[in-house]
Amino acid sequence: MHQFLPYAWFGGKCVPFAEATLSVATHALHYGTGAFGGMRALPNPSDAAEILLFRADRHVRRLSQSARLLLTELPEQTIHHAIDSFLKANKPSCPVYLRPFVYTSDLGIAPRLHSIETDFLIYGLELGDYLSPEGVSCRISSWTRQEDRSLPLRGKISGAYITSSLAKTEAVKSGFDEALLLNSRGKVSEASGMNLFIVRDGALITPGVDQDILEGITRASVIELAKAMGIEVIERGVDKSELFVADEVFLSGTAAKVTPVRRVETTELPTSRPVMERIRERLTAITEGRDPAYDHWVSRVRIDG
Repeated sequence: MHQFLPYAWFGGKCVPFAEATLSVATHALHYGTGAFGGMRALPNPSDAAEILLFRADRHVRRLSQSARLLLTELPEQTIHHAIDSFLKANKPSCPVYLRPFVYTSDLGIAPRLHSIETDFLIYGLELGDYLSPEGVSCRISSWTRQEDRSLPLRGKISGAYITSSLAKTEAVKSGFDEALLLNSRGKVSEASGMNLFIVRDGALITPGVDQDILEGITRASVIELAKAMGIEVIERGVDKSELFVADEVFLSGTAAKVTPVRRVETTELPTSRPVMERIRERLTAITEGRDPAYDHWVSRVRIDG
């Protein structure tokens, strides 16, 4: 059972979560004409009256760009203001996940993006580990990742997640924790809601942006950190067979953070993951505000005012 935060940002203000309701005729509900973001926020371990947000500027920029893919404008400053107000109203005392959502709020029935009303909301819930930090099992999905020529994959468009939903349920119902999707060219793309990394001979390899991936913010952070730590990073197509012979395989995402893959299909993977562990430890320190070199990646919101 999800523990939702008591207030939502809805209709341009904070209201009790139970009052943030939509009509059954809402356009986005029927056509997937929305775009969402996901952000983790946690109380500063050394100052509970301060909330830490990891790379809020990047998350806000991506959501604003996603809105443009829906042919609507959602200025970055509008999102920042709403997030600050939302956190001050809720005053979270434990790690939480924020879900901002821009959507077509019109009650019309025609599938369109022109001459239509849009709106923006935020809700949140308490969230610990989305996936087991000890590792997950993955299967290759029978579903194929969409192509950017058929869907704008540079944004988190809600309608696109039907494929992720089908792949995730297929994986769980067949005894696995997570799904890995191939793209239309047969290359590994991503998991149901996470990006993928493998390690081979000390090099960190990840599908490039030309492999129909979501341009993940945690992914970009892992790449930047790895390079700064002297780890070779290669962005290229990844073949399915490479998953079975890799030295390490792990997933990254806002909800998943950095999660190791312990098994792909019937192949058990190595339990020693030195590259992933170095990156995960550093990323954890950054998100908790304990790494001065990357303090610019952390936004701080006071909730005691």
